[in-house]
Amino acid sequence: MGKQFKQLEDKHKKFISDQKIFFVATSPQSGKINLSPKGMDTFRVLNSKQVAWLNFTGSANETAAHLFENGRITVMFCSFEQEPLILRLYGTGRTIHPRDNEWEQFLAMFPHERGVRQIISIDLDMVQSSCGYSVPFYEYKGERGRLLEWVDDKNDENIQKYWETHNTVSLDNKPTYILEPPENS
Repeated sequence: MGKQFKQLEDKHKKFISDQKIFFVATSPQSGKINLSPKGMDTFRVLNSKQVAWLNFTGSANETAAHLFENGRITVMFCSFEQEPLILRLYGTGRTIHPRDNEWEQFLAMFPHERGVRQIISIDLDMVQSSCGYSVPFYEYKGERGRLLEWVDDKNDENIQKYWETHNTVSLDNKPTYILEPPENS
């Protein structure tokens, strides 16, 4: 039932554009595996071998820490409303911060929103589809507005302080480099 591809095909790109939610998994060499749901208009297919997503401020910053350590990442899309399908994107990811030269180029691909802390870019090395026959139907009712409301209640200094308190290290105490680059970069 499952098939592997070296890159995204047009049918995969269409499937991705129709989805309202995706899941991101990363892992350090040792420590806690992270699996996070993502939503809103934050995912972009850049070409058949590269994707990116806009990463908003959150309660932790595991993805950034794990990507700095080893770059391994998997993104999963799953159909809840249409024909059954699960699509996994395997690759090597990196974190792009506002201090990076390519920040503006990547940011221009997304709607302007406050509270964005980084952009994750992924070079794909494999795409895998599987049936999704056991995935139940769920009805999409809309986006939750709470994250953007939370950001609207804060000025840029408050957001920066939140990053300092909650986003500089992972649950395993690994650095995320959200506020400053590593010394050797």
